[in-house]
Amino acid sequence: MLFEERINTQIDSSRLVSRDLSWVQFNHRVLDQAKSTKRNIFEKMKFLAICASNMDEFFMVRVGSLYNYLDYGKQRIDYSGMREDVFKQKLYQELQDFTKEQYRYFKKSIVPNTKKNLFSIGELDDLSSDEAKKVSSYFKKTVFPLLTPMLADAYRTFPLLMNKLLIFGVVTMEEGVSGKEQRQITFVQVPTNLPRFFEIERDDEIVFIPIEEIIRANMKRLFRNVEIHSANLFRITRNGDYTLEESEDLESGFIEELKRKLKSRRTGRVVRLEIEPTCSKWILKKFKEIWKIDDGNVFYANSLIDLTGLWQIIKHDAFKYEMPRPPAPIVPLSMQEVPGENIFQRIRKQDILLHHPYNSIDPLMELLETAAEDKSVLGIKMTIYRLAKDSRVTASLIKAAENGKHVSALFEVKARFDEENNLKEARKLQELGCFVIHGVSALKTHTKLLLIIRKEGDKIVRYVHMGSGNYNEDTAGLYTDLGLLTAKEEYAHDVSELFNAITGHSKPRSYDHLLTAPLNMREQLIELIDQESANSREGKPAGIMIKINSLQDDKLIGALYRASSAGVKVKLVVRGICCLRPGRKELSENIEVRSIVGDFLEHSRIFYFHNEGDPKVYSGSADVMVRSFDRRVESLFEFIDEKLRNEAVNLLKFNWMDNTNSYVMKEDANFEKLTANGDPVFNVHQAFYDLTPEDIEGVELF
Repeated sequence: MLFEERINTQIDSSRLVSRDLSWVQFNHRVLDQAKSTKRNIFEKMKFLAICASNMDEFFMVRVGSLYNYLDYGKQRIDYSGMREDVFKQKLYQELQDFTKEQYRYFKKSIVPNTKKNLFSIGELDDLSSDEAKKVSSYFKKTVFPLLTPMLADAYRTFPLLMNKLLIFGVVTMEEGVSGKEQRQITFVQVPTNLPRFFEIERDDEIVFIPIEEIIRANMKRLFRNVEIHSANLFRITRNGDYTLEESEDLESGFIEELKRKLKSRRTGRVVRLEIEPTCSKWILKKFKEIWKIDDGNVFYANSLIDLTGLWQIIKHDAFKYEMPRPPAPIVPLSMQEVPGENIFQRIRKQDILLHHPYNSIDPLMELLETAAEDKSVLGIKMTIYRLAKDSRVTASLIKAAENGKHVSALFEVKARFDEENNLKEARKLQELGCFVIHGVSALKTHTKLLLIIRKEGDKIVRYVHMGSGNYNEDTAGLYTDLGLLTAKEEYAHDVSELFNAITGHSKPRSYDHLLTAPLNMREQLIELIDQESANSREGKPAGIMIKINSLQDDKLIGALYRASSAGVKVKLVVRGICCLRPGRKELSENIEVRSIVGDFLEHSRIFYFHNEGDPKVYSGSADVMVRSFDRRVESLFEFIDEKLRNEAVNLLKFNWMDNTNSYVMKEDANFEKLTANGDPVFNVHQAFYDLTPEDIEGVELF
């Protein structure tokens, strides 16, 4: 107990908040969405599934990164000041507490209420005889042929068990050479190409039977004349942190050493074992020895292991009208002024700001598809990070190449978990003669840029799109993002220069209206912050408001602390990780932090600096992360059109007005739900559907 108190005291006294502990707080906010009384059971299950998916990625990437230090005896000091061994204990305790809360809620609040909603997650004992026959037939004809028992004994190598799959560890008893009974383990993997649930339709409900329970009930068919001591369902999560170039605090020499060691591994080390609480103590002891894990790595699931399986129920055709649908996207304000002409003419007349999902991604897709067919278009250059399945983007680029246009596409093959898809799409374009680049050396290309070169009369006009989100039609309906369509030469010049820097050997020292990384984005943002500090000290009006996904870079956080000490009011909307500690006396008294978690995933980034009443406002792809500034190709564009700048400022204003989806960060790094508390209810995820030109006139933040 004294040890725990000492750790908590150390954490609370730190000027910075642990990145990983902050992330756990974020997933608690996602879990809070599942608990909301305003949501129906299908929405609740959706957020539970998202929580589970988040946890999978966190263990693979962030916990995996921690084990890169632990396994190879390298020192790591967290922002909280803790060394790697002590920090591991604290982090795993937080993750254990979260997991218990997640499963407790699912078991007590979701499972008992399923029947009211025309479905149930059933048990085999509840089936009628006819239904039981259907299940038995399904096992016999479909499941059984796909099961392959793998015995682990003295004569066989311990089988390679794959990441994030449901597996039975079956303990059997067999008479040994000495005549004594000996225990052995056989592994039976649940087939991944079958649905998680077998569905039984009744007149009044659909019963979803977990496939693992069907296998468990028929396990004896796999072990003829052998005594089964126990059948233990489990799931392992392995270290998946192989993007070592983005590790914030690894020495370059250690990165190369790790690459060699990881290459020699057949697969990543186990960082989490999820298992049933009724599991055999003997098999659990064996797992700990084999995978070199301890009690902290073991997570007991007292109901359905792996809640991502709930997507089968959520997306079932019978319930497709149960998930609330957002209103139809509205026409962007900037497009309402230039109706009825083709997309090129409209962009030439007026810059267009797209705010997804409130505005459709269709104008951007229309620009690409029109460019692919337009005889006057000479070339298309584009950065690609994550694409939709059956992507309209790839189809447009292929069509453009077939029509003889120059196509340059930079596919980021280090886009985590999208590597295979990006390589496949890139190959399609290469086969047609497109100029395809697979990333930039050790950097990850995260910037979102599109450049279209068109001959109009006797001159060349360049059309540009710069955005905060991926060129992905699917996520554009789920993520809030900003994108600017423009034909302004000021932007086109900068974007052309940046493409030359990305694809060639050009090294521009600066841009007129872009901030770029890894060139000097951090330094330029800190200059803008420091200018607000200087203005405040001179008695001039000052203010900073930033909306981002993550805030982790300690140098920029230091600049914000200095601004607070200089009297600058700082408002931060940070969806996920926030390593800044707000509201601390003589450090951050003038800084407020909020997080918005709701129906849409907040993904847009905006940086606002008051600048004595002539605001400088930027948007783009970059978060305030060490990796964003030092190990990624990123860009932020400045709003130079006053109307669009006001629209971006109003976006920030609406975010701060929200009292439906917002959480307020406290000095101790915990978050508290913000409520209307008698004020008019304001839901930012609805307000933008009702946006009017009057909303953005004369908008002010400070």
